Amino acid sequence: MKHIFFLAAAGVNSGLTSISLGVFRALDRRGIRVGFCKPISQNLIPEGELDPSISLIKATTGFEPADPLALDEAERYVRENNVDDLMERVVGLVNENSEDIDVLVVEGLLPTDQNSSLGEINKAMAQALSADVIVVNSVKGHSLSEVNEDIELTASLYGGTRAPRVVGCILNKIEGDKAAMAERVGRECSVFEEDGFRLLGCVPWNPDLPSVRVSDVARHLNATIINAGEMERRRVKSVALSARNISHILYIFDGGRLIVSPIDRLDILITAAYKTLDNIPIAGIVLTSGTELAPEVMDACRPAFAKGLPVLAVESHSFETATALSRISSAIPADDIERFNTTLEFIARNLDAGILQSRVDADLEIRLSPAAFRHELSKRARLANKRIILPEGNEPRTITAAAICQERGLARCVLVGNVEEVTRVANSIDVSLDGIEIIDPDEVRERYVPELMEMRKHKKLSEKAASEALEDNVMLGTVMLALDEVDGLVSGAVHSTANTIRPALQLIKTGPNAKAVSSVFFMCLPDQVLVYGDCAVIPDPDKEVLADIAVQSANSATSFGISPRVALISYSTGESGSGADVEKVREATALAQSIRPDLLIDGPLQYDAAAVAAVAKTKAPDSPVAGQATVFVFPDLNTGNTTYKAVQRSANVTSIGPVLQGLRKPVNDLSRGALVDDIVYTIAITAVQAESTKGA
Repeated sequence: MKHIFFLAAAGVNSGLTSISLGVFRALDRRGIRVGFCKPISQNLIPEGELDPSISLIKATTGFEPADPLALDEAERYVRENNVDDLMERVVGLVNENSEDIDVLVVEGLLPTDQNSSLGEINKAMAQALSADVIVVNSVKGHSLSEVNEDIELTASLYGGTRAPRVVGCILNKIEGDKAAMAERVGRECSVFEEDGFRLLGCVPWNPDLPSVRVSDVARHLNATIINAGEMERRRVKSVALSARNISHILYIFDGGRLIVSPIDRLDILITAAYKTLDNIPIAGIVLTSGTELAPEVMDACRPAFAKGLPVLAVESHSFETATALSRISSAIPADDIERFNTTLEFIARNLDAGILQSRVDADLEIRLSPAAFRHELSKRARLANKRIILPEGNEPRTITAAAICQERGLARCVLVGNVEEVTRVANSIDVSLDGIEIIDPDEVRERYVPELMEMRKHKKLSEKAASEALEDNVMLGTVMLALDEVDGLVSGAVHSTANTIRPALQLIKTGPNAKAVSSVFFMCLPDQVLVYGDCAVIPDPDKEVLADIAVQSANSATSFGISPRVALISYSTGESGSGADVEKVREATALAQSIRPDLLIDGPLQYDAAAVAAVAKTKAPDSPVAGQATVFVFPDLNTGNTTYKAVQRSANVTSIGPVLQGLRKPVNDLSRGALVDDIVYTIAITAVQAESTKGA
């Protein structure tokens, strides 16, 4: 899938669903392989039924959108402060049927005065999907200054009209001449003064489009059907409330009119019957204040009934009924294929699909959002199905993470620890150990003594020294990894980085193409995931090792779906600075470029020049990396560790790592302040690494 368009409404009556589906139709007519997704449904859908948008797409295109989450379920995630988990589910829904399409149209949530969280959910979805945002607004009943203000306010949620991913606006329900309105909009609405923010379409208000059917009215009013007639075919163009003498309201008996009348106004019903016999296609009659007609009245109306006149009855009074009719949903019902196709064709003809196609043809690089990263990571971990050993088996966060991995199928975790102690801790935090393997180190340690002596025979390791070394559960787990009894190891919740890495360096050793073992953090910023290396292992790498870290970090980025653009960071950019520290970065850059000429690598770059496009234009205008780096390589541990923690804490972002790179088999370290989610995703990363290094 190349591209995602996310449609966001600037108002409740914007016609978001119709416009979203119209964009789908406009792209489809151009031969683009297009799909549709509505991740969250605001409709109250009876069990076993589909959201109307989903149902109509399925019925008319053959594309099978994923079933949306219910709004109350999405709001539960928000209340529990689990928006990241919600976004992971949204990404999963979007990716469910995206393999055979080029473009996906995603319908956002309609804003309401009662629920301020919907805008934040929309914002999170657009970020998680790395989507182009299209604002949808209605002109009907609003001044252009109000329309401009609504568009500006909505666009600000997604970075404003200058943001590269905020494409433009579609104006709906235009009254009067479309071309004249487009000219006025361009002249009077300041939002379109920004380069890149375009008017993508003006959709006129068209009273001749198919409207609701009488059957839709019957469902809405929960009416008793006295005569169904042609209620599935007849459409309501207008509603008339009969409150005057019949001689004064003969004009209401017109084609497409739905007449609301008290049940005791037999003159209204009989007149409607006669008009029907005169071939005037009245939409139907709604009788109020009762639900039964006398037999003789029914007999008098039978000829009109036979010609298709629909007659409904409700218990409510006429004014209440008319008020209820004013609130009937404008959404197209799932079974109204005629209205769906006609409306979508009309909308599609009034959109500038060429601008949308140019966005697709440009094939903008997709930024991997945190939600997309976690979703893809989880998917790959489940497919890998690896056995991951956790030496800190009685640590509460580790136990909880193992249970989550078991429940989600991310890995087959092995906890190392006394069974009774692990069980006691699990019970104290109300975590189930069902399906999780526990290895008691006291019961298995001695059988690995000869194996460890063999692995360390070049150091003449004695039996006693081997036995003592295996008292350390990290060493025990590493021996098991070296013997291929497990596929990966995760430790560090209570151990130092050195405690985790030292056994791996002794037994697993570096891979054939690595000079050293280093680390990266996956920094989950709001709109994308970046890679920082090395922030945990090597205090002061020389130029050769720094070049190796750059290459290894690029490989790690690629392994997890991040397109690598590698910036080697320094306190100066390009040729502007001098000194031993800058020279080391400059030489390391040249080495890395010679090792991997296929990669985009540049340095030395200051952090702002590497990360911010506006700064890059001034400081490094010719750099292929500046302003758009995805992999940041720091010159030493002091700089790297300080920077990652500053970004993590100041910007309140999740950082996954340190993830070790350069080993033959995956061993990963945890920060001692790691949260449960950090451990879960580190286990998943280890499982994916195990699959990618298999047989290496």
